Amino acid sequence: MENDVKVVEKVEEADRLLPPQSLPSNSDEDESESEAAFESRDKIVIVDFESAGDTTAPPPFSWRKLWLFTGPGFLMSIAFLDPGNLEGDLQAGAIAGYSLLWLLMWATAMGLLIQMLSARVGVATGRHLAELCRDEYPTWARYVLWSMAEIALIGADIQEVIGSAIAIQILSRGVLPLWAGVIITASDCFLFLFLENYGVRKLEAMFAVLIATMGLSFAWMFGETKPSGKELIIGILLPRLSSKTIRQAVGVVGCVIMPHNVFLHSALVQSRKIDPKRKSRVQEALNYYLIESSVALFISFMINLFVTTVFAKGFYGTEKANNIGLVNAGQYLQEKFGGGLLPILYIWGIGLLAAGQSSTITGTYAGQFIMGGFLNLRLKKWMRAVITRSCAIVPTMIVAIVFNTSEASLDVLNEWLNVLQSVQIPFALLPLLTLVSKEEVMGDFKIGPILQRIAWTVAALVMIINGYLLLDFFVSEVNGFMFGVTVCIWTTAYVAFIVYLISHSNFLPSPWSSSSSIELPKRVTVSDS
Repeated sequence: MENDVKVVEKVEEADRLLPPQSLPSNSDEDESESEAAFESRDKIVIVDFESAGDTTAPPPFSWRKLWLFTGPGFLMSIAFLDPGNLEGDLQAGAIAGYSLLWLLMWATAMGLLIQMLSARVGVATGRHLAELCRDEYPTWARYVLWSMAEIALIGADIQEVIGSAIAIQILSRGVLPLWAGVIITASDCFLFLFLENYGVRKLEAMFAVLIATMGLSFAWMFGETKPSGKELIIGILLPRLSSKTIRQAVGVVGCVIMPHNVFLHSALVQSRKIDPKRKSRVQEALNYYLIESSVALFISFMINLFVTTVFAKGFYGTEKANNIGLVNAGQYLQEKFGGGLLPILYIWGIGLLAAGQSSTITGTYAGQFIMGGFLNLRLKKWMRAVITRSCAIVPTMIVAIVFNTSEASLDVLNEWLNVLQSVQIPFALLPLLTLVSKEEVMGDFKIGPILQRIAWTVAALVMIINGYLLLDFFVSEVNGFMFGVTVCIWTTAYVAFIVYLISHSNFLPSPWSSSSSIELPKRVTVSDS
């Protein structure tokens, strides 16, 4: 009897300490569905093909499972192949020759590390980076981060849409002006919405076709121009850097980390149905995502290598090297190499069109997650896609009309947009490293001290390199007293916010951390026993 009384007292004590749990209503389900990156019915179910063994460890490797997990990494790799990256590749090849291929390889490896940390956050928490930022930071900081992410996305979208428009102009033999190409490219939003209704795998298949188109186009160019194999191997294996190529080197590294892509990958990995409370399943998913992302980025590295070496072969050491850009690259290729079975101008145009179209669609995709995650908007996906596309297409149309007749002006604009991307990188990297290092968020999948130091070192290296690019750009471009004062004020605010983000992390102790951090409930890891 006495034991029964003690049991009752313990139950009453538990009831007082724990909030009552009620069954979720339909409205709650709808609310959670609207917040999720992918609705439950749209997620791909990962089937166990092997017999159940030790459930506390990840199941053995399966090619069929790898196929089911394949997709998000290839969508992520599109950002490594957008028109801005291609322009960086061709300028690096034309000005630096084969000497920066080693840097391209290691920059891609650094990009893989950052993107796998993004995937780790998405798989381990079941939420994407923008959602986690909404809970991690105070309201004012959250809105600043959202604004920076949207600005970065718009800047990237302008480059991508203009790249597609240039390709359309090439393939139409100049019949369609730049602004018409912008309108055609903008319509990809509706193609994206159409394909999304038929499931994630249909969308991933379309991106596979676009990546294959890029690969075949630029591999064809590589075969037609026959760059030096010896110089290529030396360029990959022997690090070389001179004062004349420092700006191209900075551009190669700066193009690898795209702010919107960091947010995107953490959401894309949730297209597979994975229980974040089951440790073995989370680890299994991370293993497969590492394999497919590595393959995807290896393919993107090869495509970037093709472009760099083609322009190194054709224009390194020539007078045209310093004048070549995305607008005139096709014409320069045609003049240098002519045409075989298919003129190289049109091969370039096809590859550029595939790069522009694929990157604008992933930009629309990323915009949905960024807007929905930071602002907690409960809008239908098609409405968010239209809003995201509209925000980018208006400035892009203005650019197309104003710069339609001036190649030099378009190249200058592209430099400004690259600077814009560089400015935004810390606002994606620092929140990612903060969250992936917190046990309260990641549970058992918090990164260890060694990986933490490596990740922060890579982040610091990327930010220092981009800081050099900014300094070099502003020293050469900023003229006038008032403009200089304005730049100084914005720079001060910019640096102050970066210092705040660093102090908010667990990496460096700071008195700001305890006052500014919003405490998240510690994740409970449920064993698979």
